Amino acid sequence: MTGLRIKDFDKEHVTIQWDGDPYANSYRIYWADKDTKGMKYKRLSETKETEYTLERSTHVAHYLKVASISGDQEVSISSVLKTPIGKTFHEQLEKLSRGLVVVKRQKGIFLAWRLMKNEVSGFCSTGLTGADFLVYKNGELLTTVTDSTNFVDEKGTSEDKYSIGVLENGVEVERTKEMSAFRSGANYIDLPLQKPSDGTTPAGEVFSYHANDMSIGDVDGDGEYEYFVKWDPSNSKDVSQKGYTGNCYIDCYKLEGRLLWRLDMGVNIRAGAHYTQFMVYDFNGDGKVEMAVKTAPGTKMIYFDEQGNVEKEIYITMPGCDIDSGYSNRDDYRLSAEGYYKHLVTVFMNWHNHPMVIEKTWPQTLEECFGIEKKYQYPLIREDAMKLVDYFLDVYALSRSERNDLRHFEGFIIDGPEYLTMFSGLGEELETIPFPYPREDDGLVWGDYSMRRIEPANRVDRFLSGVAYLDGERPYLIVCRGYYTRATIVAYDFFENRFREYFNVDSGHVRMNNPFMDNAHGGGGSDPVYGRLAGQGNHSLSTADVDGDGYQEIIYGAAVIDHDGSLLYSSFGYLPDGTYTKLGHGDAMHVADIDPDRPGLEIFQVFEGAKHAPFGYALRDAETGEVIFGEYAETDLGRCMVGDVNPKVRGLQTWVTKMQSVKGEVLPDKLLGTNFSIRWLPDMSTQIIDGVDLFGNHAGVINDNTHGIIFIPEGVATNNGTKGNPCLVADIFGDWREELLLRTSDSSAIRIFVNTDLTNHKLYTLMHDIQYRTGITWQNNCYNQPCYPKFYFASDTDWEYVL
Repeated sequence: MTGLRIKDFDKEHVTIQWDGDPYANSYRIYWADKDTKGMKYKRLSETKETEYTLERSTHVAHYLKVASISGDQEVSISSVLKTPIGKTFHEQLEKLSRGLVVVKRQKGIFLAWRLMKNEVSGFCSTGLTGADFLVYKNGELLTTVTDSTNFVDEKGTSEDKYSIGVLENGVEVERTKEMSAFRSGANYIDLPLQKPSDGTTPAGEVFSYHANDMSIGDVDGDGEYEYFVKWDPSNSKDVSQKGYTGNCYIDCYKLEGRLLWRLDMGVNIRAGAHYTQFMVYDFNGDGKVEMAVKTAPGTKMIYFDEQGNVEKEIYITMPGCDIDSGYSNRDDYRLSAEGYYKHLVTVFMNWHNHPMVIEKTWPQTLEECFGIEKKYQYPLIREDAMKLVDYFLDVYALSRSERNDLRHFEGFIIDGPEYLTMFSGLGEELETIPFPYPREDDGLVWGDYSMRRIEPANRVDRFLSGVAYLDGERPYLIVCRGYYTRATIVAYDFFENRFREYFNVDSGHVRMNNPFMDNAHGGGGSDPVYGRLAGQGNHSLSTADVDGDGYQEIIYGAAVIDHDGSLLYSSFGYLPDGTYTKLGHGDAMHVADIDPDRPGLEIFQVFEGAKHAPFGYALRDAETGEVIFGEYAETDLGRCMVGDVNPKVRGLQTWVTKMQSVKGEVLPDKLLGTNFSIRWLPDMSTQIIDGVDLFGNHAGVINDNTHGIIFIPEGVATNNGTKGNPCLVADIFGDWREELLLRTSDSSAIRIFVNTDLTNHKLYTLMHDIQYRTGITWQNNCYNQPCYPKFYFASDTDWEYVL
């Protein structure tokens, strides 16, 4: 095969042509997004012509080769053709400072700083090339660093002051301010916190607070990150757990500990991992972050002066229609057990008017729902409705499960307005709108009463949020409700300081024949297009460009929403008995370039459905949803993880119940934990943060199989019980390695740990990779998951393909 060349190309296609082979009866076209040594090219097409058009965005290079076919055999194959760039995306990236950190080591002083993405000019065998750096000590030039963004001054002391100069084409174009070592004298810095006061619930339960999830962003445009901290009360609840909770708070701090503001979510936002996701990002492109969060009547912003005193308190702005309807910021919608009883009486009295009853999808009587003989006339009078409520609470619910203690159901919010609010980074309310896709009811139509475990206000109150570059250049807010049954997703832009809907997606409710006894998780939604999305969501989401068009998609779990709001795919598979069914909901998911020798990204995920799901876990092609390998499981496997934990094996390893390669091969390596991962060591391998597994406490120990226990943080704790996740893992300053952010044991501070081992790898800050940066924003979703850059990040990174 000879003469492979480009005939034509533009932003969205490349046409290639080649010299004809007189002995060939056809030609096969192969494509890849990289030309690594072991790349498995994807077969695209077979043609009798001597040209072919690749319909893919040309913002990245493509690698093509053509094989001559004689009979059924490939008799010759062309050399690889690399296509030119025909399209450019101007991604909105943060304008960050150099992020210099100065840390005392056992011997000397460690320094690390950022390389910006726009300073990169090429690559070499150990990293990227571009800007070089001058290290100054006490105002005098100490050395020049060209192969990394870190340095160890073995003669340095805590009294010395350091700064970094930036060299471009041999000219110093920038110099940082001088800094000395962390005051801790160790590899961490403490961010002091102002812990909220203890409280008491309406049931008389005393609660206290601890720091929980975090996010970061530059609130004032100075290039330095501020720190957003969510406070969880000790009585924080999962959506399936009854009981009152204390208020949830979100604070914003300067690194030195100044509290700028505190958002009091109010009594009408329950505290728990599934209720409050706070998305911190520069949504309007002004160089300063905003924060989007679900709010309700009673949510208020508290501002503090420089001395830490309360300056003012301002409630969110309620829509006029709600004020006209009598709602106010003084309202308290939390249900008592008595209030829930009255609620059920009202629901039962209006049973005959329920739309699903009117259309005869549901039984016409509650007795039929409960499987008993009809006793009452409809519409039900109050006395009869109360008798049926008593039967439901004391007999029917307990017959389904002894855990259905609905007589003491309290603390939930099933009524009242719900809002979405955007705040500026300095705490100013920019806009409040009704929350997209309201609850509609207490979860009855969402399937909350249909399973053996009757859990009102559960599936209906499952929320997710995220950020995605849906146009390839700017960030859009993603707001979601529901994933076990009905799934809804809305995308907004905030470019003009107001919410503007970009698209909305609704699977529709899952049809149930009896809302009090059915499998709502198994069916599809009512929408003819998006119905396949129902039941396919996770406790987290991811945003990444899975189809190579330069626009990010929303990976909801077993289904993916394309950048334009269309359903890219929803993954199904076969049970052992041959039943074709959805892959379903899962608790953990990782979206990354897991197999560097396979085009595109991959998704590694566990699935909760156990014997009702085709796979207990699976590695899938992120663009198509095709299962690369996986395994059926009779039980819910819970969690999974990926990472470069065996540098001798190409690709990221995957593990749930066993360690496997990207080919599905079982490896002899010891199984590591699945709480969280971190890029900690200088060789770009992956380490694991164990929340409770190693010592039976919540220390957040960093370990791997190669080095064993690497680092034991002291005086700190992880969050969320056995989930054992840190407050945050992110590349917040210094070089490309991630910092570990944990709360101190008494929540008096956030302790930020830095690795001080010298690395010879030069890489721009991970915060300039939009897949990673948006991931840091959605990391605080529900079951916190690690995030990944869009390139293959490992000890054998292919540097040519990083940009």
